[in-house]
Amino acid sequence: MSQTTETTGAAVEALLLVAPGCPHCAGVLEGLGSLIKEGALGRLEVVNIAVQPALARELGVRAVPWMRIGPFELSGLHTVAELRHWADLAGREDGMTYYLSDLLATGRRAQVADRVQQDPALLPRLVDLLGDPESGLSVRIGVMATLEELQETGGLLVGLADSLAPLTRHQEPRIRADACHALSLTGAPGILHLIRPCLDDPDPEVRETATDAIETVEQAAPKP
Repeated sequence: MSQTTETTGAAVEALLLVAPGCPHCAGVLEGLGSLIKEGALGRLEVVNIAVQPALARELGVRAVPWMRIGPFELSGLHTVAELRHWADLAGREDGMTYYLSDLLATGRRAQVADRVQQDPALLPRLVDLLGDPESGLSVRIGVMATLEELQETGGLLVGLADSLAPLTRHQEPRIRADACHALSLTGAPGILHLIRPCLDDPDPEVRETATDAIETVEQAAPKP
């Protein structure tokens, strides 16, 4: 993924859920405590769910250690370096894009779909991943599967057409092909003119994807 270091300027806060008998809770607590001392975190709240189980139920947490660093939800054992990595990303404008990429790359696509449905403002982050030549195959497949799932949510993807359109002219053929398919999922009016130029693309895969995308759009169009 392309690097950027623009920060939000806000202090990063963390929440840690622990329980008695948890083999990794002490290590994670120590790691987060180190980040407090370093100044990488501005605040750390620790909740023992054996004493206060309501929060775990509210958050849907079934295993500990579970933590939220900025907007990022993590679980299980993490090294200090990993925790520092997420604390750093939590203070960056592109941090959520990295987080979604990590979820997709590690087979946690359902979490991505849930997050996006809860906060549709995250949808452009998925377009960013499609347009990034460094996005791996598992990430690209995950983005497409997520868009296909969200297609059934009634107009959630319509607003993506404008941000997907430039990707049909990307120098990478696979990105142009992905953009054609993604456009066909948006349900946005008047998108055929965005896909049709790809019928003359020099790459055969792009041409084939564009043909399929146009067929999908035409089949979904209301019959007169």
